[in-house]
Amino acid sequence: MKSITIHGIDKETDKLLKQRAKMAGTSVNKVVKQILAKALGLDKDSPDHKEEFMDLLGVWTEQDERQFFEAIKELEVIHPEEWK
Repeated sequence: MKSITIHGIDKETDKLLKQRAKMAGTSVNKVVKQILAKALGLDKDSPDHKEEFMDLLGVWTEQDERQFFEAIKELEVIHPEEWK
């Protein structure tokens, strides 16, 4: 298994990691691995709450998408004379 070293951990982060490890009765290393797994979506026990926030995610209809790309079409044009 691969090992990594994280440099420059501030005092507050170190303190909180140690507290969490102590409360869980485990090592700081295991706590960090759990936090990384959860942050990367690898924690299978963690429920997916994405559906709860769909109204905040800016879901577009196909018409919304077409209107947006039409409105920014000019921004996609490269003017070579401006790059000299």
